[in-house]
Amino acid sequence: MCGILAVLGCSDDSQAKRTRVLELSRRLKHRGPDWSGLYQHGDCFLSHQRLAIIDPASGDQPLYNENKSIVVTVNGEIYNHEELRKSLPGHKFRTGSDCDVIGHLYEEHGENFVDMLDGVFSFVLYDTRDKSFIVARDAIGVTSLYIGWGLDGSVWISSELKGLNDDCEHFTCFPPGHLYSSKTGGFRRWYNPLWFSEAIPSTPYDPLVLRHAFEKSVIKRLMTDVPFGVLLSGGLDSSLVASITARYLAGTKAAKQWGTKLHSFCVGLEASLGSPDLKAAKEVADYLGTVHHEFHFTVQDGIDAIDDVIYHIESYDVTTIRASTPMFLMSRKIKSLGVKMVMSGEGADEIFGGYLYFHKAPNKEEFHRETCRKIKALHQYDCLRANKATSAWGLEARVPFLDKEFINVAMSIDPESKMIKKDHGRIEKWVLRMAFDDEERPYLPKHILYRQKEQFSDGVGYSWIDGLKAHAEQHVTNKMMQNAPHIFPHNTPTTKEGYYYRMIFERFFPQNSATLTVPGGPTVACSTAKAVEWDAAWANNLDPSGRAALGVHNVAYDKQAPVKHIPAKVMNGVPRMMEAASAREVVIRS
Repeated sequence: MCGILAVLGCSDDSQAKRTRVLELSRRLKHRGPDWSGLYQHGDCFLSHQRLAIIDPASGDQPLYNENKSIVVTVNGEIYNHEELRKSLPGHKFRTGSDCDVIGHLYEEHGENFVDMLDGVFSFVLYDTRDKSFIVARDAIGVTSLYIGWGLDGSVWISSELKGLNDDCEHFTCFPPGHLYSSKTGGFRRWYNPLWFSEAIPSTPYDPLVLRHAFEKSVIKRLMTDVPFGVLLSGGLDSSLVASITARYLAGTKAAKQWGTKLHSFCVGLEASLGSPDLKAAKEVADYLGTVHHEFHFTVQDGIDAIDDVIYHIESYDVTTIRASTPMFLMSRKIKSLGVKMVMSGEGADEIFGGYLYFHKAPNKEEFHRETCRKIKALHQYDCLRANKATSAWGLEARVPFLDKEFINVAMSIDPESKMIKKDHGRIEKWVLRMAFDDEERPYLPKHILYRQKEQFSDGVGYSWIDGLKAHAEQHVTNKMMQNAPHIFPHNTPTTKEGYYYRMIFERFFPQNSATLTVPGGPTVACSTAKAVEWDAAWANNLDPSGRAALGVHNVAYDKQAPVKHIPAKVMNGVPRMMEAASAREVVIRS
């Protein structure tokens, strides 16, 4: 992932302003350490920090059309760029970058080309001919993006909060699946799939249709000109991504450049503290024949990194921080090995109802609506974590479960097939497991294919979350918690752990607008606030860990020891969710 920053219509074309834009752009250099670029046209500035994945030699940004009248700064990957180039026979491209098609598509189709892009992206396009601009973000929000407004009438766009929070009067998350046009001064949704209305689908479940759709999604993401690997936790989702990648790697351009040996990466607490993921990941790696790298960290290693994690992920959400820390630590190790891109398994739990609280869904209608709510909120949780925790070290994470075409296939299935029915032998994500249960050419060992869902922040080792809670207990007093509603009236922390993270966040991002970018609300095992209503017992056990799913998780919290909390005052009512992805340090075994 790259870093983009644009300042548009700031009524200041001075050298001092250019210097300020360069200074702010450098705050995003961790996202793109390979090259920097800045374009200025009067009082409009487009800057770029590049992580070179496709065409490292000539794909520097900003990008231009033939006569440089159209200027684009982009963060993302366009997987169908070769097909799009063929649809533009009269155009000459300056680079081999996959993102070079964007400016030329705009020339041909105006603002109505965004849905033609198959990929993930955030971009700013500036038209020098009429001094207009458009901004767009991918369908689900895999790439991070923010928009802000200055008192001078300027519009600011940045991949991260830190690029604009000190210079804008107000700023907010740029909504996924939307386009902002200077001609109208407002947003419009370009992504309008059938599932978005939350109407209940009725397409019968076909395991082969689902299998082929996901295989296609993984294969298209093997587009790379740099070394890559897979994040492998040993859970179902990452294991399937690894299995398909290993199965089809040999026939790709990437294999011709970098060989057919796939590298896999896993993180967990040191062996003495126990990590369910490390053991399972090693089994999968041995089964698939990957070159496996196992990273260990201690609870203290993670606690020492919390400040850096919060600065980079720009959130005070408890689950996001729990999961981002091991991923942040692991990403640093992966990058040190020369790897610049990894495949990851985010999104499956939202699409298929994989979180353990889905065991309590009362009917297929509620099950489906909850999956819709979860997907719509992904950009605030798992997508944010996967994007920023890896980008902190110049590493790109690709997420095939969040492919537009695959989501359309998966969300059209009658949710009755997704329902968890223990008496019928159907556990969470049953339709996905069955789709890859191939007796003739197995994708995974049976016990991995049917392994219980383990949230990443739990899977790295149960002592991780317990250690975080104990650390917060030492640094947040009861008196501080009593005053929490007055100190933090919005999304009031309900636990000492939450209070501890909030203090760090507001040290880095003190503006009220920053506080409002983070959602809140009651949750159990990563549920939305609405799903908490499914089980009355959850009201006294509000914790995002999968172990809070009493009566479901194999190592659930003690029913007699509910998590203490105070009533929360939530003002934004945004749905809640999360899981996790990877981590850190100390020992590497290959």
